[in-house]
Amino acid sequence: MKTEDANPGNPVPPAVPRRPLLAAAGLIPVLAGLAGDAAMRSAAAHGSGGMGSAPNPVTTSEADWGDIARALGRPGNLIRRTYHHTPFPRHDLHVVSRGVTITPGLALGSHASFARYDDGSTLMMGDLVVTGDELPAFTDALQAQGIALTALHKHLPEQSPDVWWTHVCAHGHDAVALACGLRTALDRTGTPAPRPPEPPRPLDLDTAGIDAALGATGNSGEDVHTCVFVRRETIVDEGHVLPPGLGATSAFNFQPLGGGRAVLSGDLAMVATEVQEVLAVLRRGGIELVELHNHGLTDEPRLFFTHIWAQGDAVDLARSVRPAVAATNVVPATT
Repeated sequence: MKTEDANPGNPVPPAVPRRPLLAAAGLIPVLAGLAGDAAMRSAAAHGSGGMGSAPNPVTTSEADWGDIARALGRPGNLIRRTYHHTPFPRHDLHVVSRGVTITPGLALGSHASFARYDDGSTLMMGDLVVTGDELPAFTDALQAQGIALTALHKHLPEQSPDVWWTHVCAHGHDAVALACGLRTALDRTGTPAPRPPEPPRPLDLDTAGIDAALGATGNSGEDVHTCVFVRRETIVDEGHVLPPGLGATSAFNFQPLGGGRAVLSGDLAMVATEVQEVLAVLRRGGIELVELHNHGLTDEPRLFFTHIWAQGDAVDLARSVRPAVAATNVVPATT
């Protein structure tokens, strides 16, 4: 759910000092909510937080997004009352990486998000999974629809068949046109129609242990357990203040392998001054680095992302990742 902004005429503000993550589970939801509220208040009071005036996201309800759901042909969900998130999981693909069959929840979860702003415009950001064969036609369709391709990279090591992850972005005053343009591009791929929701299945994982090790309350679904963190800073991208969590998250997905073991696929959001420390900490924990890249073109402060991979005891993996998370300016996300 990411994409971006950077105005060369405005200097990047100094990084916010890092703060240690708090392991007290009872404080996590409170801190996450306060961080989100503080970011929204800062955006409303200061536009882009010292980077000049920028449109701010507005509070919405589910009813405000019916036209987008109809244009996309599938339902979505409202996150923190500010952006509408629609998943497009690639259930149609059978992807294997390092001998592991990848579930859509681990790394094949295409998605797009829409946020409305106080200037009447709508911002769309997405992260979409396409095969190597689909990529050329998909890219051509994006360009024909006026949707920017802002990043093209991998989330998994040595995957078969060849799969790419594409970050896209567009904004305008006609939200339905944005959604229709995205659907036109997706129709050039094999992205399947939505399936009826399945009841959650118990995971062969110590999810409480994972949460305690990471210092966050995760969620289980799509056969994985996920913990998400959001940047504390106000992020401006494509000239718009992003709602907390949109385009600026660190996420860790654990897919069970049996016996409490898991494969970990994760993504850490960092500013430039955090990158080398995070990479070093990850490697000391035996975590494999898959990609280091940007998701957007114009974000301020400039964000970098590293995708990671590891297999082993799920709680041990979470413990190995925790110091890298603590080296970044994030708090656990709330829904």
